[in-house]
Amino acid sequence: MSETHTTVAPEAPVFPPGRYGRRREKGRRRSKVPAILALVVLLAALSVISVRLYRQYGDPNYDAQVITYTDITDTQVRLDFRLTVPSGGSAVCLLRARDRAGNEVAREEVTVTAPPGEKHLTVQHRLSTTGRAFIGEVLRCRPAA
Repeated sequence: MSETHTTVAPEAPVFPPGRYGRRREKGRRRSKVPAILALVVLLAALSVISVRLYRQYGDPNYDAQVITYTDITDTQVRLDFRLTVPSGGSAVCLLRARDRAGNEVAREEVTVTAPPGEKHLTVQHRLSTTGRAFIGEVLRCRPAA
């Protein structure tokens, strides 16, 4: 009876010397310490950058949320939004309206001042539009100069 490759126990393949590069030795492994250390340094650097950018650009003291947009006609839209400012502070908010296609039909900066001791305001503003608005938005609010 003849034996085929399916009946013979597989052995480690033997490659011609120098043909396929240097083979790794069985017992020797690379250390994972440098890779882990590099990952920790990268995460620390990204965390420092994130905190710095948040302090520079992310100001939670000036936060606006759209409540509703109503009274939509071909020439106007009324935008109601809630605004958080520092107690008794002022903010300049950039409002905009867009049509169904996404084209901007109105843009306006509005200055809002909170009464002394109040931080949360509800603001209503009527935007004049150049076409029929589909949506009203508060793009951003920043401290008043």
